[in-house]
Amino acid sequence: MRGDESDTIAAIATPYGEGGIGIVRISGPEAKKIAEKIFRPRRGAATLVTHHIRYGEIVDPQEGVVLDEVLLTFMAAPKTYTRQDIVEINCHGGFWDLQRVLEVVLREGARAALPGEFTKRAFLSGRIDLAQAEAVLDIIQAKTEEGLRLAEEQLRGGLSKEVTGLREELLTILAPIEAYLDFPDEDIDSPPTDEVGGALRRAVATLERLIGAYEEGELYRDGVRVAIVGKANVGKSSLLNQLLGRGRAIVTTIPGTTTDVLEETVNLSGLLVRLIDMAGLREPRNEVEREGVRLARGKLSEAHLVIFVVDRSNPLDDQDRNIFQEIREKRKLLALNKIDLPQCLVTEALSKEMGVRDVYCISALNGDGIEGLKRGIVEAAVTGRAHRKDGELVPVNLRHKLVLERVKGVFAEILEGLRHEVPWDIAVIEIRRALDILGEIVGETTPEEVLDIIFSRFCIGK
Repeated sequence: MRGDESDTIAAIATPYGEGGIGIVRISGPEAKKIAEKIFRPRRGAATLVTHHIRYGEIVDPQEGVVLDEVLLTFMAAPKTYTRQDIVEINCHGGFWDLQRVLEVVLREGARAALPGEFTKRAFLSGRIDLAQAEAVLDIIQAKTEEGLRLAEEQLRGGLSKEVTGLREELLTILAPIEAYLDFPDEDIDSPPTDEVGGALRRAVATLERLIGAYEEGELYRDGVRVAIVGKANVGKSSLLNQLLGRGRAIVTTIPGTTTDVLEETVNLSGLLVRLIDMAGLREPRNEVEREGVRLARGKLSEAHLVIFVVDRSNPLDDQDRNIFQEIREKRKLLALNKIDLPQCLVTEALSKEMGVRDVYCISALNGDGIEGLKRGIVEAAVTGRAHRKDGELVPVNLRHKLVLERVKGVFAEILEGLRHEVPWDIAVIEIRRALDILGEIVGETTPEEVLDIIFSRFCIGK
């Protein structure tokens, strides 16, 4: 994504469609001049004062026609989102109304903004770093309250502070080595290898903590995939409907009713859960069932968590045991369904036989035990992290994780080199390389093509 930062840009900053209010945003050196051409205040002087809201009309200068009754805000640089002059025009929220106002703004000297160009300007002006810019998109796309909280933590600079701390640590390691190399006549001692190695290992521990934060952050941003598995007619679709709180899947007494894969999302305690209902895992009887089972196994491989549904009113059979073997290595919950019928299975014995600790007795027909299962899903998804304090989780997205893994790889090379007593000038080159790679997270050393990819994901107007 290319664009001259000296241009004045404009875009509709609110979603397309009908609404009470829609906003046309302008940013750049000509923003105020354009606004003064097209804005006619209802009372008072025509001069725009920074950070004041004015009531008036947008007028087409060529036709002299009033386009809309608006509230207009002028904000002078540098105290703005982009650190350029910004004008925001609050219009009525109809599509054509906004479009007419935008067309006049563009005709009077602005150009149409590219996706994410306002936020890119905020980054290029130094108002925010690249990690914070990405957080803006995460805030817009947040699907749960916890996902929103993580994005806000990133916007406040949570990850940026961690990266800055790591870079300062590397510079502390680097300084005595460079002093030893640059001033050979000053009788400076060679840096102790064990001290340098110890400092690098501490930095590796920090990297591993940040990389480890990615998995939990991903759960809150993108949701946890939960596959509901079991043989035909054990109540998988009824369970899906109970977890959703509505009738999404077709439920009949005929085994094998579900032949396709159904995916639905539900918010459980701030966690976005992607529920996957699928065909019973069994030997298919025809081509339709064969395709359903193939799709089911594909989705099963992608699942973070499995709910294994067993009919408690019937004895366990070979089909149940075969399915259990397929999911043996997955994180799982055991749901003993149909507790509203006479019982055939003993919970404790079944739990021991299968080696599954998390067992929930439910009735997918009348909803008994469903709330407990919901809590179990959330607990299983965040096992080992449930007692962290607010703000303890550092938000790390996939791009950050890949950069951190590259830095960790460089550290491993340096530590290996120290064990083989490589020259210090080689170690300096590698530490400098690690510093440059870390800079990609906050945008200090990020290639332009990577910036283009990041900001192209934004909507136009942000």
